[in-house]
Amino acid sequence: MKSFAKINVFLKIIGTRDNYHELVSRFILVENLYDEISFKKSSYNNYKLNILSNKAIKGENIISKAYNELAKLGFDEKLHAFFKEHDVILHKNIPIGAGLGGGSSNAATFLHLANKEIDLSLTIPDIVEISKNIGSDVAFFASRLKSANVSGVGEIIENFDDIVPKIKIISPNIFSSTPVVYNEFRKNFMNVIDKELALSLYNLSSQEILSSYTNYQLNDLLLPCKKLYPKLILNDDEFLSGSGSSYFKVKGKI
Repeated sequence: MKSFAKINVFLKIIGTRDNYHELVSRFILVENLYDEISFKKSSYNNYKLNILSNKAIKGENIISKAYNELAKLGFDEKLHAFFKEHDVILHKNIPIGAGLGGGSSNAATFLHLANKEIDLSLTIPDIVEISKNIGSDVAFFASRLKSANVSGVGEIIENFDDIVPKIKIISPNIFSSTPVVYNEFRKNFMNVIDKELALSLYNLSSQEILSSYTNYQLNDLLLPCKKLYPKLILNDDEFLSGSGSSYFKVKGKI
């Protein structure tokens, strides 16, 4: 099953909630960049969820967190019986530490694939609710929407009938840590918060937004990201996605 990437057309922080940051953002699904997840019959009995990936993942794989959330809902026996005899095969194409949502997409895709293969009878709204306990961007991918306004701490997803220009994604060889970038914003860039601008972007198409505003206006994380990673250099017509380090530009004229 394909596990798509996303870009943030804009990402505006409007406040804080404990250790989290409240935001408003436009998420766009990128269907020509994706990881792939499948379940393969194992030649041995697994004593725990076994994830085989073509790329090393630091720390706990977020797919394990998705598995645990399903188990909490009473599916523990079904999950254990199935994954005792199956491996999770993860083929990564989406760069890690790039602001393209690869890990969050993997978690959401795992939920959908497990629901299908193990016949858990969950609806898309069910899967979205489960995803809210996994990570801030997972709900968007779980919703299977192609364009959405996202708010709160990433858990509020509203479908948006969008006009999206063709884009090109550039991924430099820079690992950008999302927690570190957000922490840098909180420490040194809270003064850039502009709620009025943030809310005014909600009703504009992505095409209108990208043709009317600068990259600094559209992504509040661009300044802290560039401070932390000075080798990250964007031209005026290039826009940071999420907390970076990937960025994108519009192909041709809008």
